[in-house]
Amino acid sequence: MNLCYDKAKYLLKGVANLTQRKPFRFLLYAVLTFTLIYLISLTAFIFKPIGLLIASIAVPIIGAGLLFYVTNPIVNFLERFKIKRIYGIVIVFLLIILVGFFSVYFVIPPIQEQFNRLVETTPQMLESFEELWGFWQNRQEYIPDSVEDTIQNIINNLDAYAEDVVSSLFSFIGSFFSFLFAVVLIPFFLFFMLKDGHKFIPFVTSFLSESKANSLKTLLNDINDVLASFIQGQLLVSCCVGTMLLIGYWIVGLNYALMFAVFGLFMNLIPFIGPWLSAIPAVVVGFFQDPMIGVWTAIIMIVAQQIESNLISPNIMGKVLKLHPLTVITVILAAGAIGGFLGILFAVPSYAVAKTIVTHFYQLYIEHHRPSEEKNLL
Repeated sequence: MNLCYDKAKYLLKGVANLTQRKPFRFLLYAVLTFTLIYLISLTAFIFKPIGLLIASIAVPIIGAGLLFYVTNPIVNFLERFKIKRIYGIVIVFLLIILVGFFSVYFVIPPIQEQFNRLVETTPQMLESFEELWGFWQNRQEYIPDSVEDTIQNIINNLDAYAEDVVSSLFSFIGSFFSFLFAVVLIPFFLFFMLKDGHKFIPFVTSFLSESKANSLKTLLNDINDVLASFIQGQLLVSCCVGTMLLIGYWIVGLNYALMFAVFGLFMNLIPFIGPWLSAIPAVVVGFFQDPMIGVWTAIIMIVAQQIESNLISPNIMGKVLKLHPLTVITVILAAGAIGGFLGILFAVPSYAVAKTIVTHFYQLYIEHHRPSEEKNLL
């Protein structure tokens, strides 16, 4: 009897020691996490109304959030000069209206005119491409069948692709009005974010104990700093890149220079991949205009990206994000496969926020277990 009791006691002691080991706890946390995800997937119908509610307010919240991180520094700057916050918000809204007025009357019309001219000349460029392909095809002894079939299929289906684009355009117009209504709500969300945004963290932490409140306050401040650094920095970097592209395109005489520069500005909001994607149509149009202009267009893009990656981004964003380029590219590709264009657009800030959260709790874990480890060493 005593022997069985000793064996059971020894077994329970071994199990207790096993549960204290980090690999076992990590495995247990992983199993619980995947179990929770599985249970949520089984009860997805419960969360569907919540998802629809979030989707309906996502556009005004995200749009107002982006504008908040752009305009909040201006309001804070005005407060330093003893200007009340509400007056600073009014000044910011006046600046937004002024920028919108300038864009509508001085920027958008020439871009629209250049876009219309590009659409009109597209059939000519397609004919030139077909002639170039035929010229090259007749002078090649051997072309892989797969390459020839692929290119020939693209040429034969250009009209079908154009019809798909038109049908997609009509479907886009159908959803545009609901999007427009959501955009109208952005100024209202932005106003209250600027007015009461600084009260959010104290309000959330007021329900917690002092230690947990300080921890959560640190985490929320870190997330706020990461988002502010990314949004403000990426916007400023994109403006610098767009300006460099515009000057370069004008110098080499590229047609539709303003349109391609603005396109490059917006595509630069997607780190690493966006700038190179924006260069493709500019280089193609440049080659159809003149082969040397196409070469100079490619050189301008490469020079602008080198200046941006080596001089502008390090000085504007600093080392707050601490994201390796290979990690960013991997995250963007994965997010694009899962969420399409929106996934690509929000991949990097989402990953930066997730990294901040994981780092914060890991540091808390290390600080919590450090005293016991030091005692064991002693």
